[in-house]
Amino acid sequence: MKSWISDYIAKQKAALDSIPTDAVASVIEKLAAVLKEDRQIFVFGNGGSASNASHFATDLGKGSSDKLAKRFRVLSLNDNVSWMTALGNDYSYDDIYVRQLENYARPGDLVITCSVSGSSPNLVKAFQWAKSKGVHTVALVGGKRGKLAEIADHTIVVNDTHYGRAEDGHMGILHMLCYAFMEKPELAK
Repeated sequence: MKSWISDYIAKQKAALDSIPTDAVASVIEKLAAVLKEDRQIFVFGNGGSASNASHFATDLGKGSSDKLAKRFRVLSLNDNVSWMTALGNDYSYDDIYVRQLENYARPGDLVITCSVSGSSPNLVKAFQWAKSKGVHTVALVGGKRGKLAEIADHTIVVNDTHYGRAEDGHMGILHMLCYAFMEKPELAK
């Protein structure tokens, strides 16, 4: 068991080492611009990535915003279960995010998603709609990259296809996006 744990940790370190710092810095700059322009940020995902999206919305909306003169307007679209299930039931599961974006998103807003496969149909559909409406897109993906990596304005790849390690890498990136503003509030000026 100790050997397996050591191997897992070594692979997790390699996944974290694969995070492109320039890409993370670019998204931090985009968040600063969105904040200055008083734009809305929408975040969402499936499974563990949905949990990461909720966590990110909390950290950015509360933790980061508490350090700034202006607050981030951020919403996790996977937190309204009744709306998601109504959309999934009445339309299709592929529509659970795009239909919410149709209600909320405006040109210049920002959508962020995490997907280890990069190919979840509901995420791809939401990104395609967003791109067609002038909404900026950020995708955090795993080593397979997938369709999201092709269509996103900003893509950050955690170069591992293991769901646990990639999701842990994504959460690390999301924490960096938040803590950049908590620890360097001058970024928002």
